[in-house]
Amino acid sequence: MRVEIWSDIACPWCYVGKARFEKALASFPHREQVEVVHRSFELDPGRAKGDIQPVITMLTKKYGMSRAQAEAGEDNLGAQAAAEGLPYRTRGRDHGGTFDMHRLLHHAREQGRQVELLDLLYRANFAEERSVFDDDERLVELAAGAGLDTDAVRAVLADPAAYADEVRADEREAAELGANGVPFFVLDRKYGVSGAQPAEVFTQALTQAWGERPPLTMAGGGAEVCGPDGCAVPQQ
Repeated sequence: MRVEIWSDIACPWCYVGKARFEKALASFPHREQVEVVHRSFELDPGRAKGDIQPVITMLTKKYGMSRAQAEAGEDNLGAQAAAEGLPYRTRGRDHGGTFDMHRLLHHAREQGRQVELLDLLYRANFAEERSVFDDDERLVELAAGAGLDTDAVRAVLADPAAYADEVRADEREAAELGANGVPFFVLDRKYGVSGAQPAEVFTQALTQAWGERPPLTMAGGGAEVCGPDGCAVPQQ
């Protein structure tokens, strides 16, 4: 069974939702047969690379909140993250474009290191003091921590076209599936779960999706096989 997760590094609910989903998956009896694929979604597509501002400032401008409301929202998110065992800085974080991060995540997927890089990007953005938006070398360091070759990472960052089509394809697909926000989880292209739902909701979705998989259709009839009792030997 395949689970696809559309998310953005700048999305705090994606950070929390990933932890809740993983909690559900860890207790799912068929977890070893579940393939998880992370896909790209930008909350602020087209944002200029150098357009960086404090999160609180962004919230007040984009959503018309007062500063007190924005700070209260961040405090609530901090509490939600803490409940999942996640560190979260409620003050002093930056907000910026995530297109380059998504391009790197596609590169990391090709190298089999996508989850490692995603976890490091989330933690750096939400828990660490140094910004992930104002310096490509910060992204290079994080990619190296995920086991990626630094020269290859710098080459991706230096070429705006590298993996750009892959990011845009993910975003088009999200729109076609009806996702207008993230996190957005799609199970076997049959069930969708929107938002950072409680782990119990993910458990229910996994169980239902697994139970409704079509039975395997066998082709070609029976032939010799090997099993616990040995191998069938054709009779002369």
